[in-house]
Amino acid sequence: MGLAYGYDIHLRPRNVTRALTALAALAPPSRDVPPLALTLPGGDRLALPFTSRFESEPVDCSAGGTLDLDTSLLFAVDDVVGAYARRCGHEPEADGRVAIGYVYLTVRFESPLHPDYASMEFWAATSAMSRMFARSAAVREVFTGLTAAAGAACCLFDTGDGGTQQVRWLNGEPTDEPVPGPRFPNLRALVDTWPEPGR
Repeated sequence: MGLAYGYDIHLRPRNVTRALTALAALAPPSRDVPPLALTLPGGDRLALPFTSRFESEPVDCSAGGTLDLDTSLLFAVDDVVGAYARRCGHEPEADGRVAIGYVYLTVRFESPLHPDYASMEFWAATSAMSRMFARSAAVREVFTGLTAAAGAACCLFDTGDGGTQQVRWLNGEPTDEPVPGPRFPNLRALVDTWPEPGR
């Protein structure tokens, strides 16, 4: 088994549409896939520049559950992203950013950490991409920026092995706190700091 590092964003369900719209803005213009028609709980409809399970057929999530997306996202080029891009033969886009894919996303309309929240779980496709996720400030800024744009409560960096996670964004502020750690002995202590979903 290779490494499968990722970023988990926890947000109010009503903000999922906003988060996916912000995510679509991170897609490279050079990627040529048919728009994916998506229906969300509550009836919102979006057309996303991604595939779902490598297909472009319409997806109806109006009853909740989960949504799987295969994304390609633009990242600014720091030393870590630049080294990864050169190894993989990725050329910069016109704006200087580099498209990295696939970054897999599972949207859970009921977060495993809080039933009144939703979650967006982004996972690297390879061990090399996982190491880039762990080391790159530019990658971290994309996911914390998406967290901020969505009005989300929390962004966690997760190594997927059940070990220590890092809180990268919490309640409107960037941070760097381990879970478990001095401030958050467990995930329940972290979740207890999130706003009530109705607020």
